[in-house]
Amino acid sequence: MISTNKITEIFCSIDDFCIVFVPALQKRLLSTGKKTRNRAFTMSVSEVVTITVLFHLSGIRTFKHFYLFYVQKHLKKEFPNTVSYNRFVELMQANMFPLTLYMKTCCLGQCTGISFIDSTPIRACKTKRIKQNKVFKNIATIGKSTMGWFYGFKLHIIINDKGELLDFVITQANVDDRAPLKEENFLKKIFGSLYADKGYISKELTTLLFDQGLHLVTGIRNNMKNVLMTMKDKILLRKRSVIETINDQLKNIAQAEHSRHRSFGNFITNLMASLIAYSFQEKKPSIKFDVEKTNQLALFI
Repeated sequence: MISTNKITEIFCSIDDFCIVFVPALQKRLLSTGKKTRNRAFTMSVSEVVTITVLFHLSGIRTFKHFYLFYVQKHLKKEFPNTVSYNRFVELMQANMFPLTLYMKTCCLGQCTGISFIDSTPIRACKTKRIKQNKVFKNIATIGKSTMGWFYGFKLHIIINDKGELLDFVITQANVDDRAPLKEENFLKKIFGSLYADKGYISKELTTLLFDQGLHLVTGIRNNMKNVLMTMKDKILLRKRSVIETINDQLKNIAQAEHSRHRSFGNFITNLMASLIAYSFQEKKPSIKFDVEKTNQLALFI
């Protein structure tokens, strides 16, 4: 299970953020002019967010079992004032905003000039049960990936060569993979070379990103003319599979995808917590790239 040192590390990081966030949020809340009770909760925001993230590192498949049989029994020392399961689910969704803001401000890595981008489907349910699904009615859409048709959303992520998340965007399933790249905020902190699969091929997009100082590198389709490419780009394009490994870990280890959601808020909370849990992973999938050896190899060839 999760070590005490790891729990302490995650809690301290989240608590440092909440110490700044909670007072700043209260100052900006709109008032109705009436006196309202400002009663303190049994559990703090830091505790709620920490437990939400710990679930995605625990390996337990259902949150109810994790909370009732692990947190309330084995983590009494760390979390002495736990509430009932139903009440905690309410608190978990109520703290979706600090959870998301913490992910955006404290869990993203630094761009190194070598970045990879990819999208992965986040299925809301099985294809046969689309008409029966009421939770995501008029929200989720039907899209198609390399694995076939699915119902749900897409998670677009950008990583560096160290396996760290640089940014992410959640879209509906029928949104084109290239659409988020046209948004300036998504690539605001990205520079250098961006490596992608053949689904991102677009002359217009390549020109647009080049004007912004970003070099988009993709493979070519069979019916396309061959293009000149440096040895560095060829090698790094082959190592693009590292982002596929990260997508697999997000789904199968951090549980970013499952079909047990009971509300859209629960879906967003689950997805944000899984991304935060991945950022606390000690060993992330990464690549080793030596620029000097690559340049020597290019001269030899």
